[in-house]
Amino acid sequence: QVMEGEPFYHFSHRGTRQRALSRHWGWHTRLTRDPQVLWFEQQTVKRRSKRGTGVVPTDPWFPKQWYMNNDIHPDLNILTAWSRGYTGLGVVLTVLDDGLEKDHPDLAANYDPLASYDFNSNDPDPQPRYGDGDKNWHGTRCAGEVAAVANNGICGAGVAYNAKIGGVRMLDGPIMDIVEAQALSLQQQYIHIYSASWGPEDDGRTVDGPGVLAAAAFHRGVVQGRGGLGSIFIWASGNGGTNYDNCNCDGYTNSIYTVSVGSVLGDGQRPHYGESCPAILTTTYSSRTTSKVQIVTTDLHHRCTDKHTGTSASAPLAAGMVALALEANPALTWRDLQHLIIRASKPAHLQADDWAQNGVGRRVSHYYGYGLLDAGLLVQAAATWAGTRPQQKCSVQAVQVPRDIGSRLTISTDASSCSQSIRSLEHVQVQLSLSYSRRGDLVVALSSPMGTTSTLVTVRPYDTSQDGYNDWTFMSTHFWDENPKGIWTLLLENRGDDQNRGQLTSFTLHLHGTDEDMPARRSAATATDECVRRDEQGACEDCGTSLYIHHGSCLPYCPPRYFGRARSATPRDTALVCASCHPSCYTCRGTSADNCTSCPSGRTFQDSTHTCQHP
Repeated sequence: QVMEGEPFYHFSHRGTRQRALSRHWGWHTRLTRDPQVLWFEQQTVKRRSKRGTGVVPTDPWFPKQWYMNNDIHPDLNILTAWSRGYTGLGVVLTVLDDGLEKDHPDLAANYDPLASYDFNSNDPDPQPRYGDGDKNWHGTRCAGEVAAVANNGICGAGVAYNAKIGGVRMLDGPIMDIVEAQALSLQQQYIHIYSASWGPEDDGRTVDGPGVLAAAAFHRGVVQGRGGLGSIFIWASGNGGTNYDNCNCDGYTNSIYTVSVGSVLGDGQRPHYGESCPAILTTTYSSRTTSKVQIVTTDLHHRCTDKHTGTSASAPLAAGMVALALEANPALTWRDLQHLIIRASKPAHLQADDWAQNGVGRRVSHYYGYGLLDAGLLVQAAATWAGTRPQQKCSVQAVQVPRDIGSRLTISTDASSCSQSIRSLEHVQVQLSLSYSRRGDLVVALSSPMGTTSTLVTVRPYDTSQDGYNDWTFMSTHFWDENPKGIWTLLLENRGDDQNRGQLTSFTLHLHGTDEDMPARRSAATATDECVRRDEQGACEDCGTSLYIHHGSCLPYCPPRYFGRARSATPRDTALVCASCHPSCYTCRGTSADNCTSCPSGRTFQDSTHTCQHP
């Protein structure tokens, strides 16, 4: 292409990916040697975000979104991801639930009919059924967490507020295997992420998972979905904590194809409804004990709520964060995303008595997986991630003859035969058949050659079943990146009555992973504080040309109640600082009371005067 009126020409060649930063050697050499070419440069895609508008949304309820507006530390670090220009643009996400209020004023602009369906009434419209006490609000609330429109003066902002959102109505009627399978494979070349917060009863006595059709849909999704990169399934870990339920008895949560998300309260305490199991990969916030404000989102009848809660509130927040990561790097596979989520999760202030360090030095818990998910780290790691090598699977059959369980039974098995194909583990599964007089009294644990012990199922006092486990598969993520070579040990232990009896008839260890040495990859660098020059006290006085100086450190954005500006009027001083808004503003463009762009809770924004009034 000739550039109009300029002596420049734009050539494109097929030899390089569009975002390649390294130069194409052949063309580079030919153009260098050509005497008629005075100058050339390989063009790369540049990220540009609009100036002027700050990163912090102006929606009236954003000040209530404590889990993403810097009110608590750490929060989910969404503002950092937004400041890098990622808002979910180009990503399609659907919520598998009880419907979606598609005409809600804070969802309508992002609503995508192609990502929606009603399997309860067999039509394309996912609008929820009203009446009957209006109990079908769940899907609409989950959708708003992901994709509520930002900067429109309504409600709050979704985590991925530029993503397309669809809804599937499937829980408002009889749920059959075929309905689940159809929902899980809906438009799998069009939809990128499926968010689900349902599964078997969380009653602490059920052991159940996907049927034949749903199981096939999961597998087909990761193999064929998203152009072969794999559909992303985000799953809530379950609300059975009050029934001492364990999410490893739920075959949806413990599938290797789903990302299982746990919950934590704002102060780092464990919610009473939270379940534990080693299938949980990561955690987001779900509610708060210190105030009445929970998760802010869209509600039925075009309303807004700040009362959404539970693990089903945690999963959509994680789904929105994954949408940001897919915008940062659309080429990520379903496995790449699980690697990235682990690297972008941090134990932080999350309270549990079972935090333990695994064989590659990561801290992990049965309640929280690898910890609180950090959107800033996630998009940063996603943008530079090199794809993983293909998934390998190696199975070891460890029990040939039935063994009595008694009060405790340990089975050791050598997995060295797997170390040819797997150097770094991903998911580890234990497939068991056993009989037992009271299933809930049996604790099952697995220890790796590197010394990590993962409790596959804890005591479930309400599980009085005499059926045992019939070919049930448990899963753990706690051995991720470990080397499987050596002796693995399965422990079965009776925590109930001495009279309990049973027999282990089969035990197969399924190891999944890759032949790459994954720990050798450097972890996501926390390159937030890129200070150029510090003063004697160690406070930063120069953050370069793209970061803002704020309280002596460097930030990619200015938080609520601050705005970004040049430090001084002299052209030679390129430093940017965060300056305070007027106390009446929540976000602003300048220091005076008529420079507000949004208001704190309890004040009303006056469009004409750009001020915040007391009601």
